[in-house]
Amino acid sequence: MTWKIVADSGCDYRQLENLAFDTEFVSVPLKIQVADQVFVDDANLDIDKMMETMYATSEASKSACPSPDDYLRAFEGAKHIFVVTITGTLSGSHNSAQLAKNIYLEEHPDTQIHVIDSLSAGGEVDLIVEKINDLINQGLSFEEVVEVITTYQEKTKLLFVLAKVDNLVKNGRLSKLIGTVVGLLNIRMVGEASETGTLELLQKARGAKKSLQAAYEELIKAGYAGGRIVMAHRSNEKFCQQLSELLREKYPQADIRIIPTSGLCSFYAEEGGLLMGYEIN
Repeated sequence: MTWKIVADSGCDYRQLENLAFDTEFVSVPLKIQVADQVFVDDANLDIDKMMETMYATSEASKSACPSPDDYLRAFEGAKHIFVVTITGTLSGSHNSAQLAKNIYLEEHPDTQIHVIDSLSAGGEVDLIVEKINDLINQGLSFEEVVEVITTYQEKTKLLFVLAKVDNLVKNGRLSKLIGTVVGLLNIRMVGEASETGTLELLQKARGAKKSLQAAYEELIKAGYAGGRIVMAHRSNEKFCQQLSELLREKYPQADIRIIPTSGLCSFYAEEGGLLMGYEIN
């Protein structure tokens, strides 16, 4: 094994299609604690059950990042390793990965490891992981992949659309008043990941139709021009299909992929939510 692409479950993929030659993809799961239950965000997770349990409790649910040991196990057996983590503003996963890198290199000094803080989650993490695989497949050296992926990250963004904000309210990130308004008035929160990895609100749209238009407007305003886009959704494929149709009317060759969110991204996006990563010009 020469190459490994390692991502925490801020990435929605459990496996990658069309893996580059001599490359392995490893998903390192976070854990979501709901009351006294702990859900491990791996391929065996029943996300529907986790969400049902989460909504049935008034307590704040929380996530726990992978340990350095979790990353160390994921690194084993490869000479060139790329690690992509969810934004450091939401999780300690990036710090764990950096610590694991330092420990691993002490014992395996000939290994090359590059750790990337996505400054994002969901669809944008998915884009970065896909791109690394593409670059390895092109036969680039480790140093060349580092250079290109660093530049590429400057050309990707995250747009989110949230129909529910229960978790944000329970964890004190939004006021109860705003949470109540969102629920009663059918408000959708449309926002983006900032350059520093925080989540910023762009628009409040009432109802699915207006939120669809708002998402379309924000994508175009930010510089989307028909490139690759990953729409990661929690039980809202209809919205993704409608948005895809709108985008393809303007950009017929748009490269759009629709996938379900991981457990962690479902935890953040909540029911009906989307975390969309896209390329800009």
